[in-house]
Amino acid sequence: MLAACGPPFRAALCRAAPPGIAAFHSSSRRPRGARVAVVLSGCGVYDGTEIHEASAILVHLSRGGAEVQMYAPDVPQMHVVDHSKGQPAEAESRNVLVESARIARGKITSLAKLTTADHDAVIFPGGFGAAKNLSTFAVDGKDCKVNREVERVLKDFHKAGKPIGLCCISPVLAAKVLSGAEVTVGHEEEEGGKWPYAGTAGAIKELGGKHSHVDTKNKVVTTPAFMCETELHHIFDGIGAMVKNVLKLTGK
Repeated sequence: MLAACGPPFRAALCRAAPPGIAAFHSSSRRPRGARVAVVLSGCGVYDGTEIHEASAILVHLSRGGAEVQMYAPDVPQMHVVDHSKGQPAEAESRNVLVESARIARGKITSLAKLTTADHDAVIFPGGFGAAKNLSTFAVDGKDCKVNREVERVLKDFHKAGKPIGLCCISPVLAAKVLSGAEVTVGHEEEEGGKWPYAGTAGAIKELGGKHSHVDTKNKVVTTPAFMCETELHHIFDGIGAMVKNVLKLTGK
């Protein structure tokens, strides 16, 4: 029964689609645009990628005509969090690549295979996975270490002059790896609960980073996303602005 959910089942649905629907999908195809890599860190806000952020990035990239390939490091998660309780599940262990495949609908590649030659830009969604699985920021703050493949990717794209997009907590990766990069994670003051993770801004300052939205010199584009307690559509729109600027910087 489960096999019916795989590619053959989807192909059968497409063959059975009324001519009008098939024509609609055919007419929506556009010339290939920028090739963008999206780097995931698991699946779930507290121990992996923030799913709403990843989805918003993918929607805006699709709307912008980008060709997308998703990647994740093939490493164990720092820990597994029971999202219904917000507490670690002590007896569980999961793999970042395997969990990220949930968001990618199975179409994901090991981060070790990501190269600048194959892509025009790279984007990192947020979620605590960026601070736990892509780096040790959640534990070590400004003294954190960044996953070696993540560090390689950031340095390679920066050296190649190709844009890097980051949202939510993930800008700490660029602040740590790219000296002098200008990023934003939102406000430095908590402001009555609106910016619950305001302390991250101070850590970025200590790393030598500056707060900005579009760092045209370094081609680093950032947005706070869920660092701010606000309505979902505002987060979606902010991510859209980030994606739009990343695509603009590709020149495609």
